Parts: sequence; structure tokens; C-alpha cells
Amino acid sequence: SGWRKAHPAGSHWIDWYDGRDATEVMDAFHSEKARAMYQRLPKSVETTAQMLEAEAEPDTKTQVAFRELRDKLEKEGWWERDPIHEVKLLGIWSSLCVGAALTAQTAPPLSIFLTALAMTNAGWLGHDYVHGVDKWSDRLRLFVCYAAGLGCTWWSDKHNKHHALTNEKGVDEDIATDPFLYTWAPDPENDSPLRKIQHWTFFVPFSALFALWRVDTMKVAVEAVEQKRPGAKEELFGLLAHYFVLLTFLPFGVWFPAVFLSGLMSALIVTPTHQSEAMFEDYQPDWVTAQFMSTRNAVMTNPFSEWLWGGMQYQLEHHLFPSMPRSKYPLLKPILAKFAEENNIPGGYRESGEFEILKMNWDLYKEVAEADAVVGAPASRGNGQLGAINKGTSPAAVGFSVGN
Repeated sequence: SGWRKAHPAGSHWIDWYDGRDATEVMDAFHSEKARAMYQRLPKSVETTAQMLEAEAEPDTKTQVAFRELRDKLEKEGWWERDPIHEVKLLGIWSSLCVGAALTAQTAPPLSIFLTALAMTNAGWLGHDYVHGVDKWSDRLRLFVCYAAGLGCTWWSDKHNKHHALTNEKGVDEDIATDPFLYTWAPDPENDSPLRKIQHWTFFVPFSALFALWRVDTMKVAVEAVEQKRPGAKEELFGLLAHYFVLLTFLPFGVWFPAVFLSGLMSALIVTPTHQSEAMFEDYQPDWVTAQFMSTRNAVMTNPFSEWLWGGMQYQLEHHLFPSMPRSKYPLLKPILAKFAEENNIPGGYRESGEFEILKMNWDLYKEVAEADAVVGAPASRGNGQLGAINKGTSPAAVGFSVGN
């Protein structure tokens, strides 16, 4: 309970995984140096350890095999970043920014398009650096604040939860898109008339994605400063610097529509790789199998798409190894396909063409739009799946109320 408040990433992680095996999630988000620090944390007393061991689900063969695979990849240097490749990616982003600024007055439509591409590209680069655990990522962690107007704290709190509890209804905020979009037929109390036309209007909430992210980012950034979270002031400064540059070099008629065009492109990329796959109404103790079942990769048809998707086409590789540089994902693909086959993963290694997967996502919206509401269907937010501390069954729950 003492470590609960001291945890750098917030107490909510301790709450979620109290009484549960967090091995894969902890390894996924922490560097080798940070994982070595585990050994210095306070030890549980024997009676508490025995109780938690009895409560947690036993390791599956898949989990054990995955830990062995991760150890092997670490020894082989898969987390070492290629500086030349990173400089190339940053060069492309810089070129888009310069092009957008130079054409803002003479060719506004072109400037809008270039600005939207720059915003989307900055998001993917920042996404890689916020997840990263290497020195390059440490130095460029605030890149996403300066370049994309998105906050590290907001991204870590929201996005890492999606990584840890992928497609768990009521928990994963990435699938909590109602009342504008539904990915399963809701309870009548949570329904909306918009659901019946969502397959025709999906592009409207899709376009608003980036704008909503920006608003949420500023809210979280201000709260983080008030809560004195580490690095919060530097992050807020980076966000303010972003808007100063944006408003100085680009007119309203360029940057404003670009935000919504970027939102549309980003949403078309991030939504289809999970929404058409398995969704869970209960906590999934076998995190590895759950990632395979809830994730589908997209196979690109051309170099532009390969760049535009920013590594999100290798969604499974990213979910299993989020801190690994995205440049390594294409080489990791055959290894994970073999892993799925050897460990009899339900559904195996899932992938579809870039246009096929977009059609699958649209078909899902259409199917849910035409379905009747289901009494008792889980809500998309606050549906439960609480950790032991929230249930009051954990030793750490002493002195804490539910939701505290």
C-alpha cells in the first residue's frame, strides 16, 4: 500500500493488478534497468504472498513460452534503435512541416494536406518515443508534445491501459466510443439513435478524434501540474510551445481543417486492428493469448501506406512488444507467426489487407447498427473487472475505499 502512492505511473496500475499476475504487462512497459529495480522493492510477507499466489491464475504454457521468447530477443539486441532510420523519419516529418508553412498562403489546400500528414506522422513518432525505453526515446519523449500537441502523461495513462487490458469491455477506453459509435449492441439504457446510422456517419466522429485528443491532453496536463506529477511542467511548456508555433506559422484556415483531416486518417488507422476481433467481458489472465485474439495486422499494398500507418500495421508486434522500436516489427512478424502456430493460439496470427481490414471495420459498424439493443449488455465504461484492492479482498485495501 505504501508503494501504491509512490508508483511513478500512478496508483491506478497498482489497483488494477493487485491480486493479479502483472509479469507480461510490467515487462512490456519497463526498461531492462527498471526491471532490475524490482529486486529492490519491499518484499511481501509470506502469508500475503501465499494468499496472492493462491488467488492469481496459474501461468499457461503460452505465457511461459512468451517469457522465454522475450528473454531471447533481449539478448539478441532487438531493443537497440537505428539512429539513421530515426533521422530519416524525422527528416520526412520536418519536410512536411516546412512544405506546409511555405504553401500556407499560396496553396491552402496543399498546406492543409501536408499539415495533416505532419500531425499524423508526429503522432506515430511520438507514440514510438513515449513507449520506448532506450536513450533515444528518453531524449525525445517530449517530441509528441512539441510536434503533435499531445501529452505524454495523457497518452501513458490512457494508451497503456489499452495495451494492458485490450478489448476488455468497460475497461479499455479505446473501444468506449459511444454514443457516437458502438462496437457491440448496447443495453437500451446506453443506446442512442445515432447507432442506427453509424455506418454512414462514422467519418464525423473519426474526424473529431485528433481534436478530442488535444482537448483531453490539455486537461490532463494541467491536472498533472496540480498533482505535481514528475515532468508535468516540462510537458505543459512543450504543449504551449506547440500551439505558439502552430498559430504563428499557419493561418486558421489551414491548421483547423488539418486537425480534423489528421483525425480522420488516424482513426482509419487505429480502429480496425482491434474492433473486428475478440472482445472480452471478463479480465484475461493470459495476456499473451488475449493480445493474439484481440489484434489483427494490416498488410500494406504500397510504400506510401507503409509509411502513413506509422508501424500501426504491425499492431500485434507492437502490442506484445510496445517498447521495441517499430523499425524491428517487420522482422519480428515471422517469429510471432511461428510462435502462434507452435503454441496453438486460437485464430493464429491474424492479418488482412489494408483495404480488407477497413471493410471489416465498416461491416462491424453496419452489423451493430442493424442489431437490436440487448438488455444486460455491458457498458463501455466503468463496467467492473476490478482488482483485488477495489473489491476489498486485498491486504492493501486496508485504509482505502473503493475507487480511492
